[in-house]
Amino acid sequence: MSSKGIFREARSFVFMTLGMVLYCFSWTAFLIPQGIAGGGVTGLSTILFYAFGFPVQWVYLGINVLLLSVGTLIIGKGFGFKTVYCIILATACFKLLPMIPWTTDIGEKFLNALLGGTMAGVGIAIVFMNGGSSGGTDIIALIINKFKEVSPGHIFLVCDLVIIGSVIFIPGKKLEDVIYGYIQMVSFSYILDLILTGNKQSVLILIFSDKFAEIADKINASQRGVTALSSTGWYSKKEGKVLIVVVRKYNLQAIARIVKDTDPSAFLSVAQTMSVYGKGFEQIKAGVDPGWTKNKKVKIPSES
Repeated sequence: MSSKGIFREARSFVFMTLGMVLYCFSWTAFLIPQGIAGGGVTGLSTILFYAFGFPVQWVYLGINVLLLSVGTLIIGKGFGFKTVYCIILATACFKLLPMIPWTTDIGEKFLNALLGGTMAGVGIAIVFMNGGSSGGTDIIALIINKFKEVSPGHIFLVCDLVIIGSVIFIPGKKLEDVIYGYIQMVSFSYILDLILTGNKQSVLILIFSDKFAEIADKINASQRGVTALSSTGWYSKKEGKVLIVVVRKYNLQAIARIVKDTDPSAFLSVAQTMSVYGKGFEQIKAGVDPGWTKNKKVKIPSES
């Protein structure tokens, strides 16, 4: 591995460490002291702690050991190694962070659930962006996302609804405890999706201008693609071109500046797109062959 590659890997481990510490701190300082059970394996471990007194760190470790083997086989050895690191680090954090004398002094459970979920979402997003995972439902999310374009937040949502809902069966817990758990879940999922997919959001821009050729040349010069379609203004019956540009959302202002500097009277229409596939954007992720078609003969019609 080159020195550049070593530096990149070292940096990823540094950020994964910071993300995991932030994630665990959100639980030990804001959620667990307030009796709030969130989602994921950490939430399940917390529920077992509330119900039976099992140490959170050891339940967390045990469940992840079972899921880790599956994730390593599907995602790969690199994923497995980084996940092992994050799981061991999280286990240590759940053991050591409670020794810090400070916990939240906010008496309102709603605010603690909101702050804890937000902080946990930021931490896990940092871990995800550097190729790691805290294990548990994170592994499930990454496995599904490897083959299908589904946001991690939506996957967490399904798992967390079941896990948090089970709080109602713990003696002494009430419906409001379930609701606080769902507040944590929503804030966690929202922040996670916001960070992970925010920079990947794309927009479709339609540009109407008499100076379409000059605008198109400038957009191409900025290393962005543009398509021109023939158009006719039905009121003026004047023929021209409509420029179509698809870019990341953070490039929108740069395109708008080019258009307005070239033709202040130009008309722009901007629409947010759900998904964009192709060169420079996302790649289509096909599902895995379920296996039953492997032995099925496919008849290819001959040319007539």
